[in-house]
Amino acid sequence: MTKLIIQIPCFNEAATLPPTLRDLPRAIPGVDVIEYLIIDDGSRDDTAQVARANGVHHVVQFERNRGLAAAFRAGLEESLRQGADIIVNTDADNQYQASDIATLVKPIVERRAEMVVGDRGVGELPNFSYLKRRLQVFGSWVIGRAAGLRTPDATSGFRALSREAALKTIVLSDYSYTLESLIHAGSRKAAVESVRIGINPQTRPSRLMKSIPHYIRKSGVTILRAYTMYRPLRVFMAVGALLIVAGCVPGVRFLWFYTHGERIGHVQSLILAAILIIVGFQILFIGLLADLIANNRKMLEETLYRVRKLEFGQEQSER
Repeated sequence: MTKLIIQIPCFNEAATLPPTLRDLPRAIPGVDVIEYLIIDDGSRDDTAQVARANGVHHVVQFERNRGLAAAFRAGLEESLRQGADIIVNTDADNQYQASDIATLVKPIVERRAEMVVGDRGVGELPNFSYLKRRLQVFGSWVIGRAAGLRTPDATSGFRALSREAALKTIVLSDYSYTLESLIHAGSRKAAVESVRIGINPQTRPSRLMKSIPHYIRKSGVTILRAYTMYRPLRVFMAVGALLIVAGCVPGVRFLWFYTHGERIGHVQSLILAAILIIVGFQILFIGLLADLIANNRKMLEETLYRVRKLEFGQEQSER
């Protein structure tokens, strides 16, 4: 029996939640049971009460607002605890068309993918400004390169995960789960697909993207931190090699003058070359240490995966 749980992180969504729940599917080919889960991220309105009144099966409540990433993590854990075979994450503002959930889970039902991301076609969205469309396309390209995946809409929160993918998913960011989870999936060679989806008219401004500079800053830090965590050797090797090459430039300049008879002066070039080259080699050494730590982290991730599997499997058998 295949069980699907649709999770919805919420923060003060009492007004937008009813139409979102009303549109959720009651039956999907290849799925036997569909349940809904609300994660109330410290709402100050009646979000939890509205969810229960509208027939939501499971409600997780935070005492205070902890952010979207924390709500996503809590939703995955509760979905696993409740025995979900497939987990779909969607937004409470009804941005995504619920009728596309069947399309979203199909690659998982057919065992072609572990994670499926809904592609909104961000380069063509009319409600996005030209600059925002270009930034979304460029950001998705950057994430695709960092993750080694095809990610036409990396920031889409409309996505489905298999039980195995959810057990292995680790999100450390406090900002958002969308970017880091893709880089993590790419680092472990997960089967990730994107499917084209539709969106509904906007009901409220985005709470995650307060402004374009804020979005660029937050997303840039998230990408850099996640990429460095999962691909440390590449990052440190690139920085170290760049400094060594930069150090060779004044070094060659000093040698040119020295071999042409100007053996007095130009000591600054020699000092600068020495500093850059030494620091470059130090960074290369740090990269090797970071790579060893990354390998240790992979072993810890495998341990966490096995612990989660035992914990949630035992809780499921007790129900």
